[in-house]
Amino acid sequence: MKKRLNILYISQYFPPEMGAPAARVFELSREWAQAGLSVTVLTAMPNHPIGVVPPEYRGKVLVRETTAGINVTRCWIFPAANRGFLKRVLNYASFMFSAILLGIPNTPEVDVVIGTSPQFLTALAAFVISRIKRAPFIFEVRDLWPESIVQLGQIRNPWIIRLLEWLEMFLYRQASHIVVVTDSTATTLQHRGIPADKISVIKNGVDLQLFAPRPKKNQLLSSLKLNNKFIVTYIGTHGLSHALHVVLAAAKQLQERTEIHFLFIGEGAEKERLQSLARLWQLKNVTFLPQLPKQQLPDYYALSDVIVVPLRRLPLFTTVIPSKIFEIMAMGKPILLSVEGEARQLVEAAGAGQFVPPEDPNALAQAIVALQKAPEQLQKMGQAGRQFVAAHFNRRKLANQYQQIIEHVIKKHQGV
Repeated sequence: MKKRLNILYISQYFPPEMGAPAARVFELSREWAQAGLSVTVLTAMPNHPIGVVPPEYRGKVLVRETTAGINVTRCWIFPAANRGFLKRVLNYASFMFSAILLGIPNTPEVDVVIGTSPQFLTALAAFVISRIKRAPFIFEVRDLWPESIVQLGQIRNPWIIRLLEWLEMFLYRQASHIVVVTDSTATTLQHRGIPADKISVIKNGVDLQLFAPRPKKNQLLSSLKLNNKFIVTYIGTHGLSHALHVVLAAAKQLQERTEIHFLFIGEGAEKERLQSLARLWQLKNVTFLPQLPKQQLPDYYALSDVIVVPLRRLPLFTTVIPSKIFEIMAMGKPILLSVEGEARQLVEAAGAGQFVPPEDPNALAQAIVALQKAPEQLQKMGQAGRQFVAAHFNRRKLANQYQQIIEHVIKKHQGV
């Protein structure tokens, strides 16, 4: 009888937290569990992005639970909102130490340990645990640290940067295998001397059953007072990376077009500043909503006529593919993309949206007006996106590909 494969997946973020890291870990783990693997996720008490631990987890050091066939072990963390450098460092470091000290005695013996970034202190914890448990270590690289935080201006001290860069390369070299989420990241790591055969690309995907085209809910439209509006939506983290002030500036330009309305859904470090700007500019064509449970998101995607995906104009972001792109495509909705590089190539290859130069509110406003006047084009983009993502980014298929990589790594570690 074939031995059941045991996976330990370490991630600071996991549902009920929102965002790409939590979604990726949950959906991959769920697919592996359904395929008969034993999956344990070692994660933190939920607190991202607002820095508030829900009452059912508050004051606890360790919580064990099961969800969708996944064994979840939650450990204590210093909660912090997604803002303020020092508190975020304490947040990251506390999870690393907590994961090591509590994770080692409270998780089972496993065949492989996967540590996912961001942030890569999680990967350092995974490396330590893998050595104690004598299992191979897979480093899952979702963002290039410290490059991302350096380009965002969050770290400027050259000594700290050098230390983090040394740690980054140490983890790359110590990993049995590296899994990245974009082709660009794989190329970058090869240029840094990591062998190509040590790197695999498993891109983000989407749950095609949850995110599927559906009609607008009239009751929801009425409750938001958005009947007969052309709705431009942003869903996700309101963070330093996302250049949402540009979307707000586009809304300011379009104030006189009362039929166009902007909907911002989510939380993050920049939300208060954005709301203050909207009040300062007296914008009546903007609505802010809080972060919503993932199961509710499809209804809000369905309300939208076009969905914006912006990032700042930084070299780093030419190598990323925002995971929300796959959800939008799966919903059959057109994308207004302000991200250069691999994300642009993907959206244009799919025919699923229109590119607008990053941090250009004039171009964004003009594109919104043009698309509002082209309903057939919007419908065509939405249909093309759904077909493309169903063919290439089904999370179940990607989980199966990932599983094959895991099995290969384990066999190599065992000398089979």
